[in-house]
Amino acid sequence: MKNSTIIRTRFTFSKTERLKSHKLIARLFSEGKSFVVTPLRILYQFSPLQSNLQSGFAVSAKKFKRAVDRNRVKRLMRETYRLQKNDLRMMLKERGKCMCVFFIYTGNEIPEYKQLVEKMQFALARLQKIVNESAVENS
Repeated sequence: MKNSTIIRTRFTFSKTERLKSHKLIARLFSEGKSFVVTPLRILYQFSPLQSNLQSGFAVSAKKFKRAVDRNRVKRLMRETYRLQKNDLRMMLKERGKCMCVFFIYTGNEIPEYKQLVEKMQFALARLQKIVNESAVENS
């Protein structure tokens, strides 16, 4: 077996990747752009941060009265995001950009994991396309 470098991808979601700043979240909601991938609404904004990709997740308390259900949906969203975000993160790193993303679940019932994986994959692909388009505009 030849010695080859193996690139290990870590599927983590560390504290530095979490969007926790109230100022950043408020600016994201007021100035950010958004698109919808039913049942997800995605807000995004390029920003000057240390971490190249920060994200947050929310579920409506109006649609899910029980905190257990809201937490379940947020946990599912975080897990699907954690497993699929690396392509977007690498693209942002290559372009030298930073991005804040906020995922809002707008559905009325707790989603199936497989359904959420597909929707998150589509949403992240769209974000990659947005990063590519912004890189072309800045060139």
